Amino acid sequence: MFGFGTRLRSVLAMLTAAVMLAGCGSKMINRPPVEDRGTAVGKATPGVVVEPPTQVVKQPPGFENAGKPGYYTVKPGDTLIRIGLDHGQGVKDIARWSGVDNPNRIEVGQVLRVEPPLVSGVVTKPVALTNVTPIATAPLRAASADKQSAIVAPPVGASSTPLVAANADEEMGWIWPTNGVVLAGFDEIKNKGLDIGGTAGDPVLAAADGRVVYVGAGLRGYGNLIILKHNNTYLTAYAHNQTLLIKEDQSVRKGQKIAEMGSSDTDRVKLHFEVRRQGKPVDPAKYLPVR
Repeated sequence: MFGFGTRLRSVLAMLTAAVMLAGCGSKMINRPPVEDRGTAVGKATPGVVVEPPTQVVKQPPGFENAGKPGYYTVKPGDTLIRIGLDHGQGVKDIARWSGVDNPNRIEVGQVLRVEPPLVSGVVTKPVALTNVTPIATAPLRAASADKQSAIVAPPVGASSTPLVAANADEEMGWIWPTNGVVLAGFDEIKNKGLDIGGTAGDPVLAAADGRVVYVGAGLRGYGNLIILKHNNTYLTAYAHNQTLLIKEDQSVRKGQKIAEMGSSDTDRVKLHFEVRRQGKPVDPAKYLPVR
């Protein structure tokens, strides 16, 4: 009995040792999850502040000039034609000064140059006049000091077409742009010019010498429109025409036929005629001769 018990204990010890060895050699099937606390994307590192990505805001062209003299910020509903008319400038001039490739495409907030750029550090001098008859042999009517206009070289970007001196409107010899009865007088709010009646096809004449800065129908309410620039101060506008007879950048003479009267974008045949002084509408009747 004693010998059998000893052998049984030996066998049990061997089995126990075998089981332990088998357990040590087996592979662990289910491992506990391991948390990666490194710099993986989307996980914050303790103690490190992550700044959100910076968004680049696109600014409208010319925004750095907003508020400066000689510049204009485009508002909803603006067109380059309207801006030019309101500032006494041609559409192509503003487009060139502002680097606008397509005059038909401007955006709200865009800043446009509406005055010609000046030459930095350059002093303009009066143009020397030659072949002038001495005053002693050919006396001339003297102009008052406040009416005299210095003749200076044109600024860079200005048209090469000669224009009348800026403050010599009394000497421009304005004429009526057409014959006909005045249908509606000037009103700064309701009617920014004169409405002159007539018959379809009646001639429309340039009221003074100048340069054509706009021809077309791109300004609502004006129909077929012509805008002339006479100098650095004055523009004239001729609206509702039936036929346009001139082209942009063309020089015209006072009394030259530039269009034929019509009823485009209005309820009857008439010419709407405006005079703009530095872009502001003024009463044409104060400039035209009495008739």
